Amino acid sequence: MTTNNRIFAMTTKTVLSTHSAPGRHWVGDGFPVHGMFGYSGADVPSRSPFLMLDYAAPTEFPPNSGYRRGVGQHPHRGFETVTIVYEGEVEHRDSTGAGGVIGRGDVQWMTAGAGIIHEEFHSERYSREGGPFEMVQLWVNLPKKDKMTPAHYQGITDAQIPSIALPGDAGRVRVIAGRYGEGKGPAETYSPMNVWDVRLKAGQSADLAQPEGWSTLIVVLDGTVLVNGEKVLRKAEMATLSHEGSGVSIEANADAKLLLLAGEPIDEPVVGYGPFVMNSQAEIAEAIRDFNSGKFGRMA
Repeated sequence: MTTNNRIFAMTTKTVLSTHSAPGRHWVGDGFPVHGMFGYSGADVPSRSPFLMLDYAAPTEFPPNSGYRRGVGQHPHRGFETVTIVYEGEVEHRDSTGAGGVIGRGDVQWMTAGAGIIHEEFHSERYSREGGPFEMVQLWVNLPKKDKMTPAHYQGITDAQIPSIALPGDAGRVRVIAGRYGEGKGPAETYSPMNVWDVRLKAGQSADLAQPEGWSTLIVVLDGTVLVNGEKVLRKAEMATLSHEGSGVSIEANADAKLLLLAGEPIDEPVVGYGPFVMNSQAEIAEAIRDFNSGKFGRMA
């Protein structure tokens, strides 16, 4: 027993910090979100390559005449936005000409790269029908060599995302990016990462090990879980784990829905200003000039 405990202590990722969701704020008039983390502060390297996460916790929107709540045209440069819809529908349009509606279980993976202008609204159908709404938007950093890649868009449907059963019928993992077991996520990424939508049944546990050296974040959207036998996380709480070690165990006290984010850190400066994330203040100034001069393109 002593030997097993020593091995567990040496190989398990340590929980560095936990925190609860702050109060909500509105993004436009369609997305009431909790800002779970952002791209400033001393702990940014522990979360790399993940820059920001906004969680629109379950909200009921009443039907209307078709007015689409949301956020109008705005720019981005230097990173990717990942929108995961749990309930409701989000419609996207951008300056590359891409766009579409993503609904329950779908994911929009947009690479802003060298620059893009886009808008995000509730779909017209959802606006007319109303109903429950829940989503996550994640910002993922791009390595310096890829920050000026041409902007593009991946629309990923629920049917394209592998759903892999956990051992012992403990639950399921939807593999949005990276790999779990035999499942490979459809999202194409610029650095190695796992983005998993995990459902765990009450009283069950799962080993969700991540590579040594990777950042690992656990964001609980519903239920209560115990992480690595040491920290309890409840609804709208998250944990940041150490780069060192590989073991990640999750035990659910109640049916749980969580997002597991893990990735190889990008060891480069992070300099952000609003919708731009680059490596230096000079590059931020260039992004502002390029946007103001129309180099991000225009929306039809």
